[in-house]
Amino acid sequence: MTTAYSSTVDTPAGPFTTVVNAQDVVLASGWTADLGELLPQVGPSLRPTEIEERAELGHITRAVRDYHAGELLVIDDIEVLQRSGEFREHAWRVLRTVPAGKPVTYKEYAELAGRPTAVRAAAGACAYNAVTLFVPCHRVLRTDGTIGGFRWGAEVKRWLLDHEAAAA
Repeated sequence: MTTAYSSTVDTPAGPFTTVVNAQDVVLASGWTADLGELLPQVGPSLRPTEIEERAELGHITRAVRDYHAGELLVIDDIEVLQRSGEFREHAWRVLRTVPAGKPVTYKEYAELAGRPTAVRAAAGACAYNAVTLFVPCHRVLRTDGTIGGFRWGAEVKRWLLDHEAAAA
């Protein structure tokens, strides 16, 4: 049995829930209060069997609040853990290097990840990202510059992009 811990905080973009393992490493996160929306994205080998709710998760909860208050860099040092294929794991690491306030297109993201023709694979990395915010898939736009899909909704993605543009 593996136990994880969760906390939900109110943010200007809506409720934000984070799930961490016993080592305070983020396994899942997103703009929802429903764990059922988060846990299916966690790789089976990492998925906890039990989740204990907490009011706060220490430095992780502080980072979530501080990010939403305009301190954009605080999420960069939060440790995350995701499992998938080699390209997707690499693409998630690359995504953490896209600066706040400087979104890229899916094509540019594929190029940054070293596979310029793998635009769909790059989009898949965004779609299967379990630790949104900390791995900032909201910073990737369609080739024409429009918002595109986002698990937490276009309004949340727009809020994040506007927030980062204003604070960057």
